[in-house]
Amino acid sequence: MQLDHFKRRDFVRLLLGGVAAGPFASRAQQPVMPLIGYLNSLSSETFAPRLAAFHKGLGETGYVEGRNVAFEHRWAGGQYDRLPGLAADLVRRQVSVIAAMGGDAPALAAKAAIPAIPIVFASTTDPVKVGLVASLNRPGGNLTGVTFLLNVIAAKQFEVLHETVPRANVIGFLTNPSSPETQSAIRDVQAAAQTLGRELVVASASSEKEIDQAFDALAQKRVGAILVGNDVFFYSRREQIVALAARHAIPAIYNVREFAQAGGLMSYGTAVDDAQRLAGVSVGRIL
Repeated sequence: MQLDHFKRRDFVRLLLGGVAAGPFASRAQQPVMPLIGYLNSLSSETFAPRLAAFHKGLGETGYVEGRNVAFEHRWAGGQYDRLPGLAADLVRRQVSVIAAMGGDAPALAAKAAIPAIPIVFASTTDPVKVGLVASLNRPGGNLTGVTFLLNVIAAKQFEVLHETVPRANVIGFLTNPSSPETQSAIRDVQAAAQTLGRELVVASASSEKEIDQAFDALAQKRVGAILVGNDVFFYSRREQIVALAARHAIPAIYNVREFAQAGGLMSYGTAVDDAQRLAGVSVGRIL
């Protein structure tokens, strides 16, 4: 779902300086290349395919890195607490627009640090609920973007898992307590579990070691299936998670297809690469 674009008048930026006096001044005048601040909660290696999709969308509007637009990349490497400092650094770099990718956390950090610069996000949840925008059709403020509502379909993922493993009376839910979307997702999945008459066991993890511990805890509680929550950190550890599910012989459902491509049982979600492409289109239109 793509939110309405910013009003043109809010983001008109002068790319050329005033005309200076003297016969050589006009010839010396050079156009300033727009600078995109790219803020991401993951690492460049993990997010490379998504970044390529973003560049594809940006290219559809005529902007190509190194030719007529420049980038300042800031990667948090899965450490959400680094995002506010990285966002503040982009402000100091005087970027023209911020692309806040890799979940809602970068967009929230950018919103707190950047009161005037346009921000484009690719939200995994409801951007109204998490406080990014005022509404879907009238975002307001300096933020706009794309949402693929992965948390909204968490209840549907639970239903698909239940249909696949109908004898699983106890179902585990792996979450990241550092993510701003976690509590909302837990409520949604708890409601789905209650509707289907199943017991839900929540396990939390925000590091590689804690993922191992979470699977051990879920296995000890004899869960019959696992729903892996929507979180970009889990995406970066998908091979570890898929291997643990196989080791413990627990069926699991994931939110993006890369988990299934890594050997996971199944995924149910949206076309994330296309959402990234649309975010790139939005950034290009603002520029």
